[in-house]
Amino acid sequence: MFYMDQGVQRDLAAKLAAQHHVTSEAFGLGFDTLIGGLHQPNTSETNWITFFGEHRLRHMAGAATREGRLPASIAKRIDRLIDRLDRYLPTTPAASLLHGDLWGGNILCQNGMLTGLIDPAIYYGDREIELAFGTLFGDLSQDFFARYNEILPIQSGFFEERRDLYNLYPLLVHVRLFGVSYVGSIDHILSRFGQ
Repeated sequence: MFYMDQGVQRDLAAKLAAQHHVTSEAFGLGFDTLIGGLHQPNTSETNWITFFGEHRLRHMAGAATREGRLPASIAKRIDRLIDRLDRYLPTTPAASLLHGDLWGGNILCQNGMLTGLIDPAIYYGDREIELAFGTLFGDLSQDFFARYNEILPIQSGFFEERRDLYNLYPLLVHVRLFGVSYVGSIDHILSRFGQ
């Protein structure tokens, strides 16, 4: 990855919005994929909250707990949050085609141009989970969001609430890959939502 200037950010926004226009009738995919080398189940669901709760949060938290990387007390708090996701997330947003692992290391650019996205962990899901992941390490800028919003408007509440909920998933992935240094961020988000 090279520095993503305004032109790259805007180009990425347009291309990602075009990809997010590709939709399915169900969330998931016909086969499982990998994220960072970790198993990512893509069991088909018609309810987004079920898919995100079971096949993203509960799956990854359970694996991290079994591996001794996530305290059982945090996993229990995640379970309680899953039971309350309907308070915060839509049940049936569009099931958009997602890259699935959108962070700066997977965004290639050169000479002020987007040249490609690598290492996908594709599935159909709420496009906001992809946008959230792109903010976790500050990779997507205001230029990106301004252009993306022109093409596919971002609903109110994303930056204020849903972004943090959606970032629980990549944080759990990072706990499994890199250890307990990410547990504090998970704890903070859970506390924010009363867990």
